[in-house]
Amino acid sequence: MSSSPPSSLASGQRAAATAAPVAEPSGGMTAAPAADSEVRASEIAPSQALSAPIGADAVALCRATIAAHSKSFALASRVLPPWCRDAAAVLYTWCRRADDAVDLAPLARQPAELERLHRELASIYAGQPQGDVALAAFQHLVVQYRIPRSYPAELLAGMEMDVRGQRYDTMDTLLRYCFRVASTVGLMMSHVMGVRDDRALRNAAHLGIAMQLTNICRDVCEDWQLGRVYVPAALLRGCGLTAELSPPAPGRSGAGEGGVAALPDRASEPLARALRSLLSEAERYYRSGDRGLIALPWRCALGVRAARLVYAAIGAQIARRDYDVHAGRAVVPTWRKLWLLARAGAGALGELPARALLRLRAKPRPKLPTTDIEFPDGVLPL
Repeated sequence: MSSSPPSSLASGQRAAATAAPVAEPSGGMTAAPAADSEVRASEIAPSQALSAPIGADAVALCRATIAAHSKSFALASRVLPPWCRDAAAVLYTWCRRADDAVDLAPLARQPAELERLHRELASIYAGQPQGDVALAAFQHLVVQYRIPRSYPAELLAGMEMDVRGQRYDTMDTLLRYCFRVASTVGLMMSHVMGVRDDRALRNAAHLGIAMQLTNICRDVCEDWQLGRVYVPAALLRGCGLTAELSPPAPGRSGAGEGGVAALPDRASEPLARALRSLLSEAERYYRSGDRGLIALPWRCALGVRAARLVYAAIGAQIARRDYDVHAGRAVVPTWRKLWLLARAGAGALGELPARALLRLRAKPRPKLPTTDIEFPDGVLPL
């Protein structure tokens, strides 16, 4: 899967317990005061085993996972409040674990690995004890934050699109994929962070789509090596590609890296024009995501804004290279990430008057979302 952005705008599910996790000095997580309203449990069957806090070993594992696999999200997560920082790491770890289970498996084993992930998810939501510390931590999150089962199930459905070799003929199909592998993460984090206005869930889904479109534009060559083309065929035809762009299956003999033939030269210009279009579309979704930040707690919004700016900077780097897919992986240097973090802080400070006014005018709302967002009705049109 073109790596999904597991973190930053609201991604989360909640289950039975209504407390928010707070980091202990030892690294464990304990329950904060319960939410002020009931939220539907969405098929979750809590068990007595889930009443115990997430152990320090699980928290340490999840922190190490996010630090090792995503420097951008690790940086953004540092400005989150402690209770949310560790919960975000737990969620990231489950997403990364699922992603790697499929992508790192031999092609012939991928369907079986996907089926195993479905069985694990069913076990988690059935409230059965989990032997794996990462799964137990995610199960705790599911119960604590009432995360609807539909969100992680949709993420696995996105992975299934990769496993079965989904062809992306239209933008609608691509947007469905983006929703499954990225928006669902933002929706789960919305539960963890405590989005009080259900209308902001749509913005959370849009931010996930924007980030995934950016991922796709960054990873064209890497995805080709995996036998995948996410850029819609209809868009490529409109950008001047006269013959379908069909990558050979990974492992087939060819001239490219990993035994896969390189992208044909005839595709370079049409791909550049297509990436320009996709990044323009991503910008529209970023702007919608921005409008939902005010529904998050202030420090949570700061972390999400930082991740959003870093991802948008990846798109800007691609644009500066004239959308050349052969120019190498677009990377945001550390110094620029720190500058973007400062920008996020300035934006968050500038938002304080609006937050104060909103607090004066707003009626008390639940601390957990009360609606499950589905594609396409809850997401489109933009």
